[in-house]
Amino acid sequence: MDSVLSHEADQNYPKPEDQQCQAPNLIGNKSLKTTFLACIGFHEYFSPEMWRAAVTELVATAALMFTLTTSIIACLDSHEADPKLMVPIVVFIIAFLFLMVTAPLSGGHMSPVFTFIAALKGLITFARASIYILAQCIGSITGFFIIKSVMSHHAAQKYSLGGCSIGRSGASQGLSPETALLLEFSCTFVVLYVGTTVAFDKRRCKEIGSAMVCAVVAGAMAIVVFVSTTVTGQAGYAGVGLNPARCLGPVLLQGGVLWNGHWVFWVGPFLACIVYYGFSINLPREGLVWVDGEHDFLRLAKACLGNESRTSLQWKNRAMA
Repeated sequence: MDSVLSHEADQNYPKPEDQQCQAPNLIGNKSLKTTFLACIGFHEYFSPEMWRAAVTELVATAALMFTLTTSIIACLDSHEADPKLMVPIVVFIIAFLFLMVTAPLSGGHMSPVFTFIAALKGLITFARASIYILAQCIGSITGFFIIKSVMSHHAAQKYSLGGCSIGRSGASQGLSPETALLLEFSCTFVVLYVGTTVAFDKRRCKEIGSAMVCAVVAGAMAIVVFVSTTVTGQAGYAGVGLNPARCLGPVLLQGGVLWNGHWVFWVGPFLACIVYYGFSINLPREGLVWVDGEHDFLRLAKACLGNESRTSLQWKNRAMA
């Protein structure tokens, strides 16, 4: 549900490109198997630092699921005239706080979506990504186990233990899997485009600061949650998930109709990751890059002004002569 801050990631774990991941040399000593293990970062399975970061992801995901889900249900179940206006504010505050705390420790993923896109973009190895996703799923189950233990049975049934119901047999009557899939894909892509484009840019992160990066990511999440809850208007579907692990806990603990369309929460976000990755490859990298503190066109303008000044001075000297 949260993004990686690239400048923080550099300090916590090595990038895949830093590993010796090269094409296998049939003449050399490296075999294809050894090269493949180096490419996926297999050595990180034996890294104590990676396991500490994974435990951080587990605890952070569990705490995030508990606080975010209970807060959203409290907003929807309140007696306000339009409680949906409160949901994006709650999402922004909670996401911002968890990002600020977790990003320096493990990268601040707390969602298989952001772990997967970080692996595709080369910020983390696929070995670390696999452990992160496993930790996030366990964290989600733990968080929702606590919610189920403290939540009333009526509220759990009405809001499907977190708003993960899809299909005509669930609480969200009329919300078809196709509609939910389109929402999950579109909203996840928007968050990736707005949030990770900034968070994965080292130079931009240094310019605006980590707090502003966290605010951008949290703001993007709040906007798409507001849009999705406004469009659907169903109690059983509490807006776009942006996190497949968010609905894994409810479906395992409560089951039943929650299994209908559960695949949407995995296919939609991961498909958005793949599409965004293909799109990000073609993003402009030149022309918007500051060189030595000045933009290219500023340097060109100064050069032109300098030439113009020298030309004017030459004509002035000629006139005085």
